[in-house]
Amino acid sequence: MQTRPLGNTGIDVSRLCLGTMTFGEQNSEKEAHEQLDRAVAYGINFIDTAEMYPVPPRAETQGRTEAYLGSWLKRRDSRDDVIIATKVTGPGLEHIRGGTRLSREQIHQAVDDSLRRLQTDYIDLYQLHWPQRTTNYFGRLGFEFDDEEDAIDLEETLQVLKRLVEAGKVRAIGLSNETPWGVMKALQLAERLDLPRVASVQNPYNLLNRTFEVGLAEIAHRENVGLLAYSPLAFGVLSGKYLGGARPEKARLTLFERFKRYTSPLAEQATQAYVDIARDHDLDPAQMALAFVTSRPFLTSNIIGATTMEQLEDNLSSESLKLDQSVLDAIEDVHRRWPNPSP
Repeated sequence: MQTRPLGNTGIDVSRLCLGTMTFGEQNSEKEAHEQLDRAVAYGINFIDTAEMYPVPPRAETQGRTEAYLGSWLKRRDSRDDVIIATKVTGPGLEHIRGGTRLSREQIHQAVDDSLRRLQTDYIDLYQLHWPQRTTNYFGRLGFEFDDEEDAIDLEETLQVLKRLVEAGKVRAIGLSNETPWGVMKALQLAERLDLPRVASVQNPYNLLNRTFEVGLAEIAHRENVGLLAYSPLAFGVLSGKYLGGARPEKARLTLFERFKRYTSPLAEQATQAYVDIARDHDLDPAQMALAFVTSRPFLTSNIIGATTMEQLEDNLSSESLKLDQSVLDAIEDVHRRWPNPSP
């Protein structure tokens, strides 16, 4: 497994990262541990979670994913050879702390609660799950300014994170669901006020949503703030298993109707075209989609996720797949015809 540097932190992470948001909803604790064991045995050293997981977020299950990861860490008794990333929830979830905000008090409580569930005394990468301010994320296009928003200033949030780094509770910080302005503002504040420098930005990136390339890819390259790509298979859509209206038993889109981001008519047309490319070149569609993401020069790590061990094995195998130029050219041709149908 190849590794890549996590920003300027001196931490090297595997270029595949195990995502865990199904742990505690679609996956039991035993299944979670099996996935973790297999991923680490394959060479993954990077594991991503969040205080609000599993997804979909519910009061009854909140924190269960971190708890499953924590029981695994305790069982294996080898904390320092894995890189653990988690996230503090952005604004708007009422079942967490009575309404989440990126304030001093809430972040301190959030990190202590995460450390307790993870059964560790430090977090390698602590990320802001989404911005405090009103901006474009979760598929929203077209910025609309809200002059009445009650937003906590990013400087205050970064000052809190600095205290956590100084206390040894956090090694590095990152952003998620961020815009080019947000990343550059965080970097500007860090340089001007001697605050922690963000090491990464975790945003969606896949064949149906390459909007990261528009503004953030240049920032990732020039500022060394690489992408942690989530939803590289677009909720599994790019495997082709949902084409033609199919809804396999126990699959995410079958279980949870709320996940509609990647199922529009345009997305289905593009998905069919990408699946056809894979089959024309004797490739597994999911592995082709993952290999494309992993090959991007602005990527730090590709966050894979699975609900079965068979899916995990297929995802892991994508790491060694190098796409021929003919495949890449065919992908670009589809992208020109259906650019970002699921932003």
